[in-house]
Amino acid sequence: MNIKLPARSAVAPRRLVSMRVVIASLVIACMSLMAALLIGLGWLATSQRLVADAGQRAALQTTLLQEHLKGQLKPAQTVLRQLGAGLLPSTTGEAARVQRSAPLLDELRADPLLAAIYVAYPNGDFVLARPLRVPAVRARVQAPAEADFLVQTVTTQPEGEHIGSYHFLGSDGGLVTSRVDESYAFDARSRPWFQEATQHPGQPQSSEPYRFFTTRRVGVTLSRLASPSNAVVGIDLAFDDLQRLMQERRATPGTRLALLHADGQVLAATASLDNGSRERQPSLEEASEPELLRLRDAKAPDGQAISLDIDGRRWIGLRTRFDIGLGSDLELLQMLPLDELAAAARQHALRIIGAAVLVTLLLLPLGWVAGGAIGRSLHRLRERSVRIGRFDFEGGKNAASSPVLELSELSQAMQRMGDTIEAFLNLSASMATEPEVDRMLQLVLEQLTQATQSDAAAVFLWDAKSASMQKRAEAGNLSGTQRDHFDFPAERNPREGLRPQGPQVRHLDLELRRRDGVRTGLLVLEFAGDKAHADPAFLRFAKRLSGMLAVAIETRQLIESQRQLFDAIIQLMADAIDAKSPYTGGHCDRVPQLAIELVDLLHGENEGPYADFSLSDTERYAYRLGAWLHDCGKVTSPEHIVDKATKLEVIRNRIHEVRLRFEILWRDAEIAAARGQLDAAGLAARQQQLQDDFAFVAQCNLGSEFMADEAIARLRSIGAQSWQRHFDDRLGLSPAELRQLDSTRGEPPSLPATEALLADLPEHCVPWGDDHPPVSAGDPRNHYGFDMKLPPYQQNQGELHNLSIRRGTLTDEDRFKINDHIVQTYIMLKGLPWPAGLEKVPELAATHHERLDGKGYPRRLSAEQLSPLDRALALADVFEALTAADRPYKPPKTLSETLRIMAFMCKEGHLDPELFRYFLRSRLWERFAERFMRPEQRDAVDLDGLERIIEPLVA
Repeated sequence: MNIKLPARSAVAPRRLVSMRVVIASLVIACMSLMAALLIGLGWLATSQRLVADAGQRAALQTTLLQEHLKGQLKPAQTVLRQLGAGLLPSTTGEAARVQRSAPLLDELRADPLLAAIYVAYPNGDFVLARPLRVPAVRARVQAPAEADFLVQTVTTQPEGEHIGSYHFLGSDGGLVTSRVDESYAFDARSRPWFQEATQHPGQPQSSEPYRFFTTRRVGVTLSRLASPSNAVVGIDLAFDDLQRLMQERRATPGTRLALLHADGQVLAATASLDNGSRERQPSLEEASEPELLRLRDAKAPDGQAISLDIDGRRWIGLRTRFDIGLGSDLELLQMLPLDELAAAARQHALRIIGAAVLVTLLLLPLGWVAGGAIGRSLHRLRERSVRIGRFDFEGGKNAASSPVLELSELSQAMQRMGDTIEAFLNLSASMATEPEVDRMLQLVLEQLTQATQSDAAAVFLWDAKSASMQKRAEAGNLSGTQRDHFDFPAERNPREGLRPQGPQVRHLDLELRRRDGVRTGLLVLEFAGDKAHADPAFLRFAKRLSGMLAVAIETRQLIESQRQLFDAIIQLMADAIDAKSPYTGGHCDRVPQLAIELVDLLHGENEGPYADFSLSDTERYAYRLGAWLHDCGKVTSPEHIVDKATKLEVIRNRIHEVRLRFEILWRDAEIAAARGQLDAAGLAARQQQLQDDFAFVAQCNLGSEFMADEAIARLRSIGAQSWQRHFDDRLGLSPAELRQLDSTRGEPPSLPATEALLADLPEHCVPWGDDHPPVSAGDPRNHYGFDMKLPPYQQNQGELHNLSIRRGTLTDEDRFKINDHIVQTYIMLKGLPWPAGLEKVPELAATHHERLDGKGYPRRLSAEQLSPLDRALALADVFEALTAADRPYKPPKTLSETLRIMAFMCKEGHLDPELFRYFLRSRLWERFAERFMRPEQRDAVDLDGLERIIEPLVA
């Protein structure tokens, strides 16, 4: 049979490109792209730098302008002081004043910003000198052509008339001409600058901007009171002079400047300010400065340059507040055109970019050759890099070799990098997961030597007891003499840094410090004295690793110290509960010891019913806490109930009160005999009856025997006897007792009152009120699953009620109050924020009074809900309670009695039979008895008999 196979389709072989060509092409392409990017980024950086430089230049220009203005205005303050201390303020007579005005002319020649200098006298006289360099001023005062200065005077005549005169002086101060100007009616005393200087003697004053009286120029006046003549010296500063100065000092021809007063007036600007005849300078809106308006509206931060685009033109703006001595802070707005600032810099940048393009073109052939060489060697690094990219840091043992030095070093560096990363990951895992300090240190040191390529390492930790550093872990063998401990505080200088340990060996000491800076240990690394380990980068790397190690150590020490503190607090609470009652001391100490030992035995079993029982460290710690806290709620239990040794005991034993009533009846019998109402035989019979009755009542009070119905009937018969009370029983009561008495009895009986020898009175019953414990199953406030029966009263102190207790000394109310300690234990512990792993501590602590038959308290849990830990703690609690020799209400049980009672408790569904059998066979009870029980309690135990009692239950 011939089978025709399908013809194989012809597939054109895929054309492959050599690595050399690919790498060389990529190198050239990358170089071209890099050149383009560098040129572009260079241009962008240049532009940004130009903007930054422009901002800096604007800030510098502002500073220079500010300093220049201060330099020009500072002499004005000096002129004020000198003029005030000179002769002119105390000179009288017009001619003398004009003659002594030469110093004023000198100051006007020296400072071009001074518009006028003058002295105003208290009587209204006035002398002023001003330069005539401003054409508008010359025209206004009609100055002769040859005059350069004008001295204006106002002189008070004897008849009180003021005469104003103009004295025109030449450049040398010689008089050119004078004239009297009758229209020059000027009284300086009405001017604000005069009044402010007079009101503030000794302090220079600066006026608000205003229009000068004679020249109608706008400016400010600096004034000062001259002492002792009380004349006022002043200097006028015209804003148009400031404007001229700002125009001269601007950075570029297109720079826009404006000096604003605090009230918004433009004091000076680069633009022409046409303020007409207004008393105020124009605002910025009126000054025709759109660029400066944009800067102001931009609300740029003070002193910080910003960039603004206005009509396609880039501007650098700067707002600066400063004080140049004009009495208030001024604001300088400055806008610099970037194209004018950066013209020269841009030309320079273009030349540099051109050179860079030329160099790039020349280097492209070299890139082709270098790319080919790199391509021939890179394939040897491919496999290693792929493994690292796949998070495989182990790699091979040997690095790939290459004839290219850099590639060879790169291959070795990649090998070291992989090893270091792998060691670092292992190191981090050890520091994060190993809870025990010494084990963690040993693991970390082994990985630390690999990560740092060291030969050996050791860790010393501070030991407070010996006040020295103790060696806690070592990896490798440190060369030289290394002590296991040394006196660390005695060393004056910290042990940190490189130390030579031989010709080719170095030691690096790194202090381990907590986050608060306290030294807690020392890490010592030993390595070869090569260049890699001498590099500062290695020292920084090792320092960071030591910091991680220090944090890991601190964290574990902190956790351990917190745990020790927590355990100590719990121990303190247990001791406090034991100390609260002298009759139960040691219960909170003995029960945890027995319970923990029993659970440890269960944990160690490899066969039998508990072979699968095991606990983690966290679970064992949680159980240990639950055992120590199992009775923490007893802090709320009243001592007089916990320690109630007799039935009539409250805060005190009320048997004494009852005995006193019997004493009263004894006296009544004697009185009746004395009155002839009883004969001698009757008296003796009555007194014997009282003796017998009280002895019976006292025996009932002990609670040591079971109370039968006949005994209760006799008790009530005895109690029915009466006695006379002659005193008001409301006297001496506390407010609470009085309220209880009034709420239950109503109107008090009249005295003398007949009362029963023993009684259950209404006031003996203390109701719960609205604040009853939320332990009933149907209580909406019961959020914990409690299921307990609440007695009818909070407390029943009835004498017959208490004496009629059939077994023991506790009433139902007393027993509930004692049982309530487990409720409080659960509530208290449930309210604590337990960390992860310890959430079951409240259940472990508050479940030891539950029973397997579901009749326990406080939650009536079933056997399925009780874990072996719950059952072990319940067993330990019962065993300790039965054997305790410090209970006032019962004698201590012997070992045989205790274990027999517990066997029947197993039979009744109270305790776990299987666990009780294990307890018996472990003979833990025997070791407990040797430590805590009296010799007379440690009798023989019939284990076989106990086994027979519980055998059916276990089976």
